[in-house]
Formats: sequence, C-alpha cells, structure tokens
Amino acid sequence: MSGLYGTLSIALSALATSQQALETTSNNVANAHTPGYSRQRSVLVPGAPVSFGPLTIGTGVVLDKIESLRDPILEIQLNQETQQQSDLNARLTQLQQIETHFSGSSSGIGADITNFFNSLQQLAPNPSSLSLRQAVLTAAGNLANDFNVTANNLQTQRGNLDQTVVQDVGEVNRLTTEIASVDQQISNLENVHENASTLIDQRTNLIRQLSGLIDVQVIPTDNGISLTTSNGTALVSGGESFALSTTLASDGTQHVMSGTQDITAKLTGGSLAGTVQIRDEQIPGLLNQLDQLASGLANALNTANQAGFDLNGNQGGNIFVPPPVGGSGAAISLKVAITDPALIAASSDGTAGSNGNIAVLAAVHDQTVVNGQTPLDYYSNVVFQIGSATSNTSADVDASAQILQQLNDQRGSISGVSLDEEAANMVQYQTAYQAAARVVSTVNAMLDIAVNLGR
Repeated sequence: MSGLYGTLSIALSALATSQQALETTSNNVANAHTPGYSRQRSVLVPGAPVSFGPLTIGTGVVLDKIESLRDPILEIQLNQETQQQSDLNARLTQLQQIETHFSGSSSGIGADITNFFNSLQQLAPNPSSLSLRQAVLTAAGNLANDFNVTANNLQTQRGNLDQTVVQDVGEVNRLTTEIASVDQQISNLENVHENASTLIDQRTNLIRQLSGLIDVQVIPTDNGISLTTSNGTALVSGGESFALSTTLASDGTQHVMSGTQDITAKLTGGSLAGTVQIRDEQIPGLLNQLDQLASGLANALNTANQAGFDLNGNQGGNIFVPPPVGGSGAAISLKVAITDPALIAASSDGTAGSNGNIAVLAAVHDQTVVNGQTPLDYYSNVVFQIGSATSNTSADVDASAQILQQLNDQRGSISGVSLDEEAANMVQYQTAYQAAARVVSTVNAMLDIAVNLGR
C-alpha cells in the first residue's frame, strides 16, 4: 500500500507498537521488587515490505513478541546452590543445638567427672566420714543424672527432627502439585503461541522453593519440564506430580518413600538431606559415644569399688547399676546403685580407718576406659568433634551464602529490572508515540486538503 493511506497505516502501526512497548515497560516498573520476576522486553521488527515495480516500500513496525530475559544455566546453578545452602543451614542449626548440651565449662558431664574424682580426694584423709562419703554419692548421682539428661536431650532432638522430616515431605508434595499445575498452564499457553512469561517466573520461583527442601533436577521436555531428585526419583512429569510419603521404619524413624522405594539415604541436597544426616548419623554417633563412655566409666568404677571394703567391713559392691552388655543405652539408663554412703569401699583391708582403696578408685581418672583413652580425654574429644563440626559447617554456610549472593547478583544483572533503564525506555517509546501521532495529524491534514481540492 502506497500513498497517504499507506503512510497512515505505517503511522498507526507505530502508535500501536509504541503503546504495547510502553505497557511492557510499565509492567517491568511495577514488578521491579517482585521476587523472581524476570524483566520483559518488547521485540519490534519491521513489517513485511511491499513491492511496486522496482521499489520496495516498508509497511511500518510490528511487535514480534514479548520476551523475558533469563539465563537457564544460571537458574540451574541457583537451584543447586540453594540446595547446598539449605542442607548446610539445616545441619548448622541442629549442630548448634547439640553444642549447647556439651558446652558448659562448669557443668555437664566433663565437670561431673572432675567433681566425682575430687570428692574421692576429699574423702581420702577421713575415710570414715559419712558426710564426705555422701558427697561422693552426690557427685556420682550428678554424673549419672547429666549422662541421663544429655542422652535424653539428644533423643528428644532426634524425635523433633523426625517430625520435621514428615512436615518437609508434606511441603515437597504441596510444591510439586503446584508446579505440575503451573507447568500444564504454561504448556497450554505455549501450544497456542501465547505469552507465558508470568507463569514461567512463577514456576521458577516454586522450583527454587522446592530446591530449599530437596535435591531437584529440572529436565526440559517437549511438553514443559520434568522434575526428579538427583537419584532419578520422579517428582513432576507431563503436568502430573508424584507424591512422596513417609513411613515408620524398623529403626523407629520416619523414612522418605517414593512409592515402595526408600530414598531416605539417597537425599543429597535441601533441608531434608541435612535433617536426615543429623538425625541418622550425627546424633546416633554421639549417643553411641556417650554410651561407651558411661559404660566404660561405670564398669571401671564398679570394679575398683569391688576391690575394697565398705565401712561395715564387707566386700565392696557396685557404685553404679551395671550398664547393658555392649553399652547400648548406658548413658540414658545410668544410675547409682547404692544410697547408703557406708557402702563406698574406701578401705583396702576391711578396717574403718583404711583409705587404701580410694587410690584404686581415684586411679580410674587416669585409666584407659574407652578406646584407649581416659574418661576426661574421651569426653573432651567428643566435645572437640562437636565444636569442630559446628565450626566447619558454619564456615561452609558462609561460603555457600557468598556464592548464592553472587549468583543472585548475576541473575539481577540479566533478569532484574533497572528503573533507570526503564525510565529511558519510557522516554524512547513516548517520543516514538508522539512522532507517530504527528504523522497521523499530518496525513489527516493532507487528506483534508486532497478532499477539498475537488470542491
């Protein structure tokens, strides 16, 4: 089309595309602070030209598409680092809680061991004193009680983590159901060549939330995406979600199931992996160490007491109730076996004034009772391991946070909205709109002149 009407058509196309581009810019400005929003850009292309003999004349401008600016590789990296960060955060939170059970310098198991052997030293000069003997029993009771409390606290923490696993699996199922629904909507829109940018941002944001809970991989397909865990367990495929479940296993904890397959030990990322690691490895390991210490110390002190004689001249018996064979459960069940202070076997010859066996009891302080270590050395090593694990995990959390921040900054530079840039675009499209409107006015005036020429 040529002539004034052709010019008018070109001007109208410029008006329409400038208005649509302004709408896109306005939408960017409105969502400048919306989490997960990807900046949109109007892609303008020349209209199909027409030929008149040797001449080719343009037909204006058309809006080819509105595209969202995203980097798929960067989104994958963000998902992966989110999984790592959530895993580490879950571990650190629980390790810090565990640390509180062992961090007291003037109280706790370590202090109780020291106080018990100090009470024996105080008894040595006056072995027939009932008050000093009672002080030994009191110290033994405090030691047993702190073993009980610490083991019970760890068991309680483990039970709480078990409930966290159930809650997290429920949240995973909620997110996968929502992702499957949004993915189906995206597929429906794209099949009819409609813009699905807003829904894609919504899906991306949901996947990021899911990455905070569980290790997830995104696999593009012809009909949207599929989501699996790192070991291949299907979560979403073809617009359908596949729910996980939990079941009470023989070890008394909730295991994560995909159908009939137990995937608990295969989780490698997200808060679920961190929770499971603390619940199934860290806490049981600590409980076992406490059991071994309680068992070794109780057996050594019982043996030492049996080597002497009590205040009544009788052969000494057990100070503590003998721990279970193998030591399992020794810490939580440790109890003092006697209530009569006269039954402490301080004497080595059966006389009331003898203190010879106190040296045998006190020697347990330096005796190797667990894994070739003395009681205090073994306990100190346990405390060191906890502190070291907490410190190392904290450093890993900080490093992961820096990496995640860098990735988010990179995403912001690509997908984020720059208000300065959008303001410049507004001026550009406004000027284009005004120029096109001027062309319309000019053509209108020329058409009036052309019509009036015939009068």
